[in-house]
Amino acid sequence: MSSASFARLSAIIVKELWAVFRDPRARITLIAPPLLQLVLFGFAATLEVRNFDVGVLDRDSGIWSHEIVSRVAGSPNVGRIVPLASPDDMREAINNQQVIAVLSFDSRFSAAIEGGQIGEVQIVLDGRRSNASQIVSSYLQQIIGQVAAEARPAATPGQSTTRTVVTNWFNPALIYLWFVMPALLVTLGATGTLSITAQSVARERELGTFDQLMVSPLRVHEILIGKMAPPLLIGFFNATLYVILIPTVFGVPLTGSVASFYFSLFFYVVSLIGVGMLVSTLSQTQQQAFLGMFLVTVPLILLSGFATPVDNMPGWLQVIAFANPCRHFLVVSEGVFLKDMPAAVILANTWPLAAIASVTLTVSAILFRARME
Repeated sequence: MSSASFARLSAIIVKELWAVFRDPRARITLIAPPLLQLVLFGFAATLEVRNFDVGVLDRDSGIWSHEIVSRVAGSPNVGRIVPLASPDDMREAINNQQVIAVLSFDSRFSAAIEGGQIGEVQIVLDGRRSNASQIVSSYLQQIIGQVAAEARPAATPGQSTTRTVVTNWFNPALIYLWFVMPALLVTLGATGTLSITAQSVARERELGTFDQLMVSPLRVHEILIGKMAPPLLIGFFNATLYVILIPTVFGVPLTGSVASFYFSLFFYVVSLIGVGMLVSTLSQTQQQAFLGMFLVTVPLILLSGFATPVDNMPGWLQVIAFANPCRHFLVVSEGVFLKDMPAAVILANTWPLAAIASVTLTVSAILFRARME
């Protein structure tokens, strides 16, 4: 690189950084929202069901119904037990959403178990909250199954019994934060990087400085590199904050190579910058760029595999998702945090990011050059 080219490149980088950081409110919005979103999403964006209330309609009042109710009450996921006196009380409690589930024992429940028969427990759920009801049903069935196994450890003397041992790799206790926090690093990073990049060229047009760029001695690739500097630095800064806070504050283990993570992070941020530059180049105003950023961000997050696995999507949608940078870096983020992912696997998910960045930045340069002519 010649000294003249280096001077021009340094000037455009300083100019872009100055445009982003000179506004105190802009500096706050670049740092405070990512941290606030990390905290809010970390504690609010969860599919876990906790502190739910369970109604009990106990017409048995025997030892085994009391055992089940006491274990349900002692569960850390249960808020309180609501005693019910009649089926009408049960109907009213569910209709008014006082409880999400009701355990109903008939009058011969304990006697049936003591007599070697099958005791039946009816679980009545609030179907208006379908996802939560399924999770609550699983909780209650697990507790009832444990009591049933203790009541009748073997159906027949001498009969062999089967014991199932469940082991969850990478997340032994199935802590939901361990799953959601590495994914939030990907999605929040995409939102922040795209929001900064999408405004860059559109801001020049709206402020009337785009014509000055056209007559300046700067070349197209120098302008694009200069506009890449602020989102690249901010993206790395926010990611570093997440890498520090996620293990220390939220207790998510960081088991993999940090160097490999940053290697892949570079191509991830650059690929997002390429997408943002496309949006910014095609936009005439900052408002158009803002709306275009949301138009792109939502599909990127939905097709990343964060909410639903990519393998569950139709085949044609999986092909589209392969061009999504969030999809590839989500594998890297979860792998580095939870799986101690080998470098070869990280590289296998990084080269698509480099390919996406090459395509989007090339198309952005072509469109930008066309707009300057």
